[in-house]
Amino acid sequence: MRLRLLCLLALSALALSFSGWRGLAQQPDGNAKDKAAIQKIGAAFVEAFHKGDAKAVAAFWAPDGDFIDMTGMELKGRAAIEKALAAMFAENKGMKVRVEGFSLRFVTPDVAIEDGTMEVIPADGGAPSKARFTNVHVKKDGAWVLGSVRESAFVPPGNFRHLRGLDWAIGDWAGLADHGGTERLSFAWADNQNFIKAKFSTTVKDVPVGSATVRIGWDPEGKRIRSWIFDESGGFGEGSWTQDGKKWVAKTSHVLQDGTKMMATYILTSVDADTITLQAKDRSEGGNKLPDTKEVKLKRVK
Repeated sequence: MRLRLLCLLALSALALSFSGWRGLAQQPDGNAKDKAAIQKIGAAFVEAFHKGDAKAVAAFWAPDGDFIDMTGMELKGRAAIEKALAAMFAENKGMKVRVEGFSLRFVTPDVAIEDGTMEVIPADGGAPSKARFTNVHVKKDGAWVLGSVRESAFVPPGNFRHLRGLDWAIGDWAGLADHGGTERLSFAWADNQNFIKAKFSTTVKDVPVGSATVRIGWDPEGKRIRSWIFDESGGFGEGSWTQDGKKWVAKTSHVLQDGTKMMATYILTSVDADTITLQAKDRSEGGNKLPDTKEVKLKRVK
């Protein structure tokens, strides 16, 4: 598989006429003619690759170009790369690749660095493999060639980047509600930080009167933060979250165990490192409007 990744990583560097660069329009540096030149040679590279022509594919490297895979294996020079490609083409026929270039930036007029990912799909229908790449293009005698190819393990991007705006809420919180009870909230990251696990509970004179667990996560289809709530009485619901400065607004819909529908908008606000507030507005139960709750101030207890 490492040999298979070898030429496919080079493919990702050159087959840009097929895949495109996701961030190309945002790149301020680099000559447009040079960008077009690097993109144009992609078609020739793909043609040579699909023919299994190791010599033609290796020719896209500089004579002293190299490749290092994620295990540290190094191939130095065009001749060594050609030999590895020939062995790979002999053992693997009909494989496909999907490539996504993230960026291409010119560090000098004659040196460009590209980052992206590629996915190899075996001809036998086996499980695809995916890796990240960093390729260094160098311009020699007026032509662009590969000076260096580096492979690294692909780690799927997590949802932390979407949820990190709620990082200040992580911890345990408690405060007195207007009805004399104690409200307790806790927020914790799931192991992979793709979700935030939350728990809400209310006690009156240390007697539990209600609790619910919540999962907060990123909805990649709707491009928004959502939550799913399950209360101890058998009800469940969901919500949609938006950020407004230091406030997070969660519009929720909840079905009680008896089928009654409840609606509410919860406003969670960061006051300081040890203080947050929570308030419920626009509440209704079974279609009947309910008054807004008073803002509850909660202090960090852990």
